[in-house]
Amino acid sequence: MKAYEECLNASSTQRAPWYIVPADDKENARLIVSKIVPETLEELEMTYPKANAERRKELQSIRAQLEK
Repeated sequence: MKAYEECLNASSTQRAPWYIVPADDKENARLIVSKIVPETLEELEMTYPKANAERRKELQSIRAQLEK
């Protein structure tokens, strides 16, 4: 158990933390994961990339080809 704890402490970082989820209690495991995943995604503050005029024109051309 000590080696397990040392391993987790050494490899878990602020940027890539480890979470301990009980595998023998599926209901609580799912509840824990369903809380961790959305919180983590929100922290990423992701946005769609901005397309410049040239890229928009390229995408419109591709769309026209796909509609054929």
